[in-house]
Amino acid sequence: MVFEGLARKNISCTENASQLVTDLIIRRANQSDLSAITEIYNQAILHTTATFDTQPKTISEQQTWFDEHDSKHPLLVAVQGGSVLGWASLSKWSDRCAYSGTAEVSLYVKEGCQGQGIGRKLLEALVEEGQKAGLHTLIARISQGNEASLKLFKTKNFETVGTMREVGRKFGKLLDVHMLQRVFT
Repeated sequence: MVFEGLARKNISCTENASQLVTDLIIRRANQSDLSAITEIYNQAILHTTATFDTQPKTISEQQTWFDEHDSKHPLLVAVQGGSVLGWASLSKWSDRCAYSGTAEVSLYVKEGCQGQGIGRKLLEALVEEGQKAGLHTLIARISQGNEASLKLFKTKNFETVGTMREVGRKFGKLLDVHMLQRVFT
């Protein structure tokens, strides 16, 4: 399924910041998107606390992860002008059968492109896909200091269900992780 919508962003995200582009497309990721997805994720690994991975991923490692996504656990990309500007996925929360109706959300937007509506469009599409797949609940883990992500998820009816204190160490600092949940009724 393809989701099209308007988003405030610029062509290169870091150049021509005042230019509006209206052709953002949200679609299922395909094999040709894997390199861009990996590049976006590796940037987050190296420069942010959005992920607690600390070593960049290889294409081979990401291929294994990519192959784990299916109709119930989609991987979506935000594309403008042929460039992947962000991605979002639903992944199994646990391999235990009792958790089959629960999925974990991941969402990353290319450096320099945040705050322009790309993450919002990705999350909207991902929530819709989760509902269509028959999932009962979506879980998000958002690390301390990512206030924009907390705000975004709360606008899409995710509720904070707890905070795990000092569970991850990155850039020499112990960080909390906020657990958010959206239950479909």
